[in-house]
Amino acid sequence: KERTMKTAGVFLLCLSFLPGFSQGRVVGEDEAGFAECNVFFPGRVPPEGFTEPFHVKICQQYNKEPRFATLYSTKDKIPLYSAFKYTKPAQSQEESWLVEPQVDDPENDLHEMVHEADIVGTVASLGANQALTSDYVGSGYERGLLNPSLLNEEDFQMATYTLTNAVPLSPSLSKSWHRDIGRVVEQALVPHCSKKDHLYLLAGAIPSNVQVKGKVTVPESLWLAACCDAPGGWSLGLVKKVNDENSLEDLTVGELEKQLLAGVHLFKGGCGEDNQNQEKTEAILQAVSQIRSGEQVGTSDNEEAKDSGLVRKLAGIIATPFIKLLELLIYVFVELVKFVFYFLWLVTKRIAGTVLDGICSLWNGVVSYLKAISMVLISIPYDVGRVIVNIFLSFLDIVQDVASLTYRILRIPVGFVLHLAAFPYHSLCAIPIVLKDLATGIGGTFSLVVDATAALLHGFYYLAGHIVKRFVPKGSSDD
Repeated sequence: KERTMKTAGVFLLCLSFLPGFSQGRVVGEDEAGFAECNVFFPGRVPPEGFTEPFHVKICQQYNKEPRFATLYSTKDKIPLYSAFKYTKPAQSQEESWLVEPQVDDPENDLHEMVHEADIVGTVASLGANQALTSDYVGSGYERGLLNPSLLNEEDFQMATYTLTNAVPLSPSLSKSWHRDIGRVVEQALVPHCSKKDHLYLLAGAIPSNVQVKGKVTVPESLWLAACCDAPGGWSLGLVKKVNDENSLEDLTVGELEKQLLAGVHLFKGGCGEDNQNQEKTEAILQAVSQIRSGEQVGTSDNEEAKDSGLVRKLAGIIATPFIKLLELLIYVFVELVKFVFYFLWLVTKRIAGTVLDGICSLWNGVVSYLKAISMVLISIPYDVGRVIVNIFLSFLDIVQDVASLTYRILRIPVGFVLHLAAFPYHSLCAIPIVLKDLATGIGGTFSLVVDATAALLHGFYYLAGHIVKRFVPKGSSDD
């Protein structure tokens, strides 16, 4: 199973080199700003003040080219903002949602956005730091894009369908947000920026305390900041409250920054907020006001606009059931096609895994067989040498035993003969010693008798003298 997953990972890695494949690169801490995605900020300077350790910078790419930049919160599991430029709008395409593997596992080898189903089991801790499709299923919320796909060229829309560019929105709010932002950008902002490629857009979300399934944070409000960094430039901020889908408040960029984190600066130098073209600013605000009130921007005849709006509403009411039915049929067809392709992919993966397992088992068997034969062939000379050595050592033991036995047999009579031959020598040599000892004994005895006699006589003499001195009176002095 593990080998199958690794094979799938290699296959996905190979897909990243195919034309039209979306990529999202997590920018390293040692890189300045958003690296190659700095082109989506005025003066190539990203917003300042977003410095939390759980903020991840992602350079969203398509065909290996930067498409937009996203600052993602792994704590709230939603993007804080996406920075992009306006391009030629396109019709809505099929949604194909992607995830960013490196947000959850920075050490993996997948440096691009991939389909969630294709990397289950191959990316460590998938979903620990980012939202997954399963977090939205049955929640009543849908994945609302901060960088709307309809403001991007058709070839680049796939890059916007990543969960790192989505926040939980109710279906009606998501529709209202995309409709209002699309109209504001196309009808109010783009016509009043002299250089279209110098119109920089930031779409963001302010997190609330509400979470979807206790994991993904629902935004408190959505905002858009625009900067026309061109001659006669201007800047503008817009805020939409989540609890009021029809709200669309216009304000300066400075006022918008006060509603975000402390110390946040969205544009370098405020995008000339203090010196902006008042005439263009007023025209933009008037256009935003018309969009907010549901009027068609640029129409001078209000009555005609109202009639047109009534006709559109009536046509919308009539066409809505058919459109919904068509959307349902398209959705079922798309899901069926996706299921068929997914089933074929699973079958192919299983077959490939089985074939690889068989090849690995065969290879392991051949290696084990060759290893066993090699060990037997190597052990033959070793066993022969060991037998020869044992025979030689046994022969030496026999020789040693024979020599020891011979020595023990010869040792008994030789010792006896030697002791017998030495007896006369020891006997004769003992005679003088015996005679000497006899003479010494006799002399000692005679000396002892003499000493005893002398001692006895001396005793008698002492006794006789003592008696005489006691009983014979001493003579007088006259005598």
